[in-house]
Amino acid sequence: MSADRLQKITTDHLRRDAFLYVRQSSLRQVMENTESTKRQYALRDRAIALGWPIERIHVIDSDLGLSGAHAQDRDGFQYLVSEVANGHAGIVLGLEVSRLARNNADWHRLIELSALSQTLILDEDGIYDPAHFNDRLLLGLKGAMSEAELHVLKARLQGGIRNKARRGELEVPLPIGLVYHPDGSVVLDPDAAIRAAIQLVFDTFRHTRSATSTVKRFRREGWLFPRRIRRGIGKGEVMWGTMEHCRVIQVLHNPRYAGAFVYGRTRGAYRAAGKQTSVNVPREDWQVLIRDAHAGYIDWEEFERNQVTLKQNAAGFGQPRGGLPREGKGLLQGRVVCGICGARMRVRYQEVAGRLEPYYMCTENAVRRAGKPCQSIRGRAIDDVISALLLDRVAPTAIEVALAVEEEISGRIAQAQAQRTLQMERARYDAELARRRYLHVDPSNRLVADTLEADWNERLRHLDLLQQEQDRQQQADQKLLSAQECAQIRQLAEDFPRIWNDNRVAPLDRKRMVALLIEDVTLTKAERVTLQVRFRGGQTTTLEVDKPKPIAQIRKTFPEVVAKIDALLETCGDQEVAAELNALGHQNWRGEPFTAKKITNLRNAYHLVSHHDRLRARGMLTAHEVAAQLKVSTTTVYYLGRAGIVQVHRYGNNDRRCLYAPPGDVVVVKGQGGRYRSMPPRLIPVQSTEQGAI
Repeated sequence: MSADRLQKITTDHLRRDAFLYVRQSSLRQVMENTESTKRQYALRDRAIALGWPIERIHVIDSDLGLSGAHAQDRDGFQYLVSEVANGHAGIVLGLEVSRLARNNADWHRLIELSALSQTLILDEDGIYDPAHFNDRLLLGLKGAMSEAELHVLKARLQGGIRNKARRGELEVPLPIGLVYHPDGSVVLDPDAAIRAAIQLVFDTFRHTRSATSTVKRFRREGWLFPRRIRRGIGKGEVMWGTMEHCRVIQVLHNPRYAGAFVYGRTRGAYRAAGKQTSVNVPREDWQVLIRDAHAGYIDWEEFERNQVTLKQNAAGFGQPRGGLPREGKGLLQGRVVCGICGARMRVRYQEVAGRLEPYYMCTENAVRRAGKPCQSIRGRAIDDVISALLLDRVAPTAIEVALAVEEEISGRIAQAQAQRTLQMERARYDAELARRRYLHVDPSNRLVADTLEADWNERLRHLDLLQQEQDRQQQADQKLLSAQECAQIRQLAEDFPRIWNDNRVAPLDRKRMVALLIEDVTLTKAERVTLQVRFRGGQTTTLEVDKPKPIAQIRKTFPEVVAKIDALLETCGDQEVAAELNALGHQNWRGEPFTAKKITNLRNAYHLVSHHDRLRARGMLTAHEVAAQLKVSTTTVYYLGRAGIVQVHRYGNNDRRCLYAPPGDVVVVKGQGGRYRSMPPRLIPVQSTEQGAI
């Protein structure tokens, strides 16, 4: 060693400790590249030769198997930096710069701290003092070359990987249901149960168009889903468990199930805390996409449709909703477009007359710009028009649709039965395997024999439960698709309008039928509501409906009915007017018949003159007024009215309320009573009375 290098070591350096940093990039290198590790440990002899006692030479090898690209998670390197910063290190030993750091930021931070604390750095080429400009410049160049070397190594590795991926020959971990053939090609898993479970996911999603509904069906039927252990104990083995939503999403989003080879779907990234994570890459940025590269469970067209459906089902803010029918009676939920701003309209429900009514509202302006909603339209009239349109379009093919539904139900039952049969076969195999294990154990070894016997019994109990569940489900399936049920399906298909309007049909099913035919409906509210319907395939049609009236106008009685009441009040009382209107077929706004009380309320609301006031206006008198004029009692007046001597006009809701016509200039001649003959009282003109007196 040259003298100038030895002159860099002073007593102050020897007074402090020496730190030897040992690192390999991976555990595989630690196990296989043992010579590199030995060379690094051999630097202790260099430190001893330079004057440091062996007890003050600290070896930091806790970072073996970790990459030097970053200081994160390298506890040994962080400990070394802290010791240098605290002035405890007289010299730092490393075989080369790349062992200490592959990152210029970490390397120059160590150089800066070493210069401030007067710490030397030693590598295989010599000793450097970071406080000297020349040494510091040389260390900086070595750090840059080390980082460039890492970049070159990565570029070579990634280039080879990408080149192999472009040919579709790169072996990557396959999802469950796909395996590598001994010749290197990708084939479907030879396990029939695994293939059936994967196929069930795609078939169920094809019918329900919902990942959540797919999970619900698996849970409802009691089906299990496989997964393969990727690392750790039991690596490569298949485990069966309950279906979860994340598993369905992974299967539906994975293009390998469509027979496509893909490379570059994800990329590495760092979070704010420095944690490395994986980020999904948009499809247009995938590095390699080879369609029909191997066998798959679905074709690429169906995979594309599934992606569109999943995107439409997403309920994120600002994304168009409506791909998946949801709860509620709004027939066009998620398919209504505002004719003013072009945004999707939402459905709001409000209780009207004891039932929930849908309202289609555009809240885009209110949510984004704190303004007023563009428009709000009551949805019942809109839904009725769309229902009539669909009945007109769908009715001719109702029978074919019903037969297709019947075939679909039959297919689902057969598919479910096949899946249950596969589960039974797997359970029988597990029970038989447990039996063979128990029979091959030494009977005297009771510790092992008891455990194997308990496992055998548990497998048998599980098999028995599956058998009972299969028998119960078969009976339920037979009831579901009996000959009588099939006949009812065909019979109902002949009257599609009745099926559509049947209360037993769930709103969810109606929305699914709408989704098959209609892409969207644009609403514009003006003097009338304009509907621009866009069907699947691009065909359009325009409809118009009357704008929903406010409740005040809905409750308002028709003018012709009010005029009829006014005319009837000339000759009839309230009770008679109600009876006459009911006979003519008139009803109030609720569809109820008229009563005397309703007529009274209408008279007061429209300021109509009552029959009583009209009679009084024509000069009709009360009983007391007639009695005063004739100078008789009211009882006599009542008698004269009942006898028809005085004209009676009834105005109330019963016979007791009446008015009397003016009797004129007459006097009452009292009647004569007798045992055999009587004469009732009568009215005689005053002139006749005077002539009789003369």
